[in-house]
Amino acid sequence: MRDRLHRQICRRGFNRELGSFVQSFDSAVLDASVLLLPIFGFLSFKDERVKSTMDVLQKKLSRDGFIYRFSPSSRKDRESAFIACSFWMVQNLVGAGRLLDAERLFEKLISQRNDVGLLSEEYNPEQRRFMGNFPQALSHIALINAARKLASHQAHS
Repeated sequence: MRDRLHRQICRRGFNRELGSFVQSFDSAVLDASVLLLPIFGFLSFKDERVKSTMDVLQKKLSRDGFIYRFSPSSRKDRESAFIACSFWMVQNLVGAGRLLDAERLFEKLISQRNDVGLLSEEYNPEQRRFMGNFPQALSHIALINAARKLASHQAHS
């Protein structure tokens, strides 16, 4: 059953026209939560579909390096870049062997912390301010996991 589901997700959850995994089966809606696929071990960071997805999301869901969960052009005015997705991108960059890009993005993200080192749920890069829930545990968990991924890669280099 697990293998059948895996095949179905790979077949129907990857949009060949977009070159990316998408929000739901047979969809064309980008959703940066698919960055979790290699993080959770569903596919390898080296899988071509994973690397293509990462590139598409950087092109379509990124503003000034910050990753939006959904398309910034179709978002509600109150939505901004999702900080957890941005740290998930760091992990994907490390996994794809793009260490310098991962380090740059990580440094940019942590430079946005407030005076006591906290992050919110979202960040608006245009207004340069926190949005959404504050502080946000998911953002901090994603930060820790990204830092661990960077550190483990650097220790093996």
